[in-house]
Amino acid sequence: MKLEPIVVSLLDTDLYKFNMDQVIFHRHTDLCGQYYFKCRNEGVVFTREMADEIGEQVDHLCSLRFRKEELDYLRSIRFIKNDYVEFLRLWHPIRDYVSVGLGPGGELSVTVDGPLFSAMQFEIYLLEIINEVYFRMSYDYESLRRSAEERLDAKIRAMKDGTYTFRFAEFGCRRRLSREWQDEVVRRFVTETSNCVGTSNVYLAMKYNITPIGTYAHEFVQMYQGIDSIPLAYTNHYAMKDWYAEYDGDNGTALTDTVTTDLFLLDFNRSMVNNYTGVRHDSGDPYEWGEKIIAHYEKYGVDPRTKLLLFSDSLDFDRAQKLYDHFRDRAKVSFGIGTFVSNDTAEEPLNIVIKLQYVNGRPVAKLSDTPGKAMCRDPEYLEYLKRSVAFRIDREKK
Repeated sequence: MKLEPIVVSLLDTDLYKFNMDQVIFHRHTDLCGQYYFKCRNEGVVFTREMADEIGEQVDHLCSLRFRKEELDYLRSIRFIKNDYVEFLRLWHPIRDYVSVGLGPGGELSVTVDGPLFSAMQFEIYLLEIINEVYFRMSYDYESLRRSAEERLDAKIRAMKDGTYTFRFAEFGCRRRLSREWQDEVVRRFVTETSNCVGTSNVYLAMKYNITPIGTYAHEFVQMYQGIDSIPLAYTNHYAMKDWYAEYDGDNGTALTDTVTTDLFLLDFNRSMVNNYTGVRHDSGDPYEWGEKIIAHYEKYGVDPRTKLLLFSDSLDFDRAQKLYDHFRDRAKVSFGIGTFVSNDTAEEPLNIVIKLQYVNGRPVAKLSDTPGKAMCRDPEYLEYLKRSVAFRIDREKK
């Protein structure tokens, strides 16, 4: 079964890839990274035909270049700088950086290895390819699409009748059913409701003249673990410092859980509280997290109602509505919702990730506030990181 090209524009990715890459381009071009694919679902089998198709799709991806209108659109984003856009005029995905393999039990292996400013760009493109290949070649796609349409219709009806009153951004690139289905989802949400404030997908933001949304991901904080001069328990500090220096207070929603929110809050001092417009939740109990963040703002005399709480961890609309009702009078509240809008069908979605695991040959890890979400290929390093984090928290909270 031969598929049409899945990625047809290099803008078909999340905004935060460009945001993070701009910082790397200006400050850390000496870093090299290795990324590894993981499917968290039990019993998922990829066939040789699927693996071959994924490889051919990567071949096509690496033939793409940014078009003039795409570069002009990136320039129009207020915090994307012209020298970085000129770099993207020259940049393209390099096929040699990506390896695709298949284990004897149907385990898909995908690795990306190269300069970090280039390697990091592959993640979203590869996840889009892997997910669409799997669902098109494992199921009757038209049947899946019909079930997705029925569920989308129900979501839109519930927004129109007032069941759902919160506002959200569509974050569905990495686990979407297909490119054409994500396009349809975004089109309908922005034309039929007032609840969708934008999308992380830069191509669709350009196409539908809506706001591209995103700041940075866990990998941005993780990469500082690979810099020899930075103590492990201070990676959040240096990541936020570089981010503020790059964006001067613009584009300022901080991700709290890369090495636990408790450690993050030690670095989220009065200066950072004032510099950043808000924070993003991506693991752990969202209610406990929200209360902890609000108390932190109040400790510094900041009105939490002037700051954003952005929730993005495995959300559906019912969970989002409950969180909105709980916090809406105490802070600005919004949501980034991905799989539930871009791959909500009669079949279980894949829980797939591609995570940064090494920087300049050194292991790196995400701890998160949910232990099961930690991912590290070096168990000894992971334990060392945990001890470093615990030591600093214990010392500074006394």
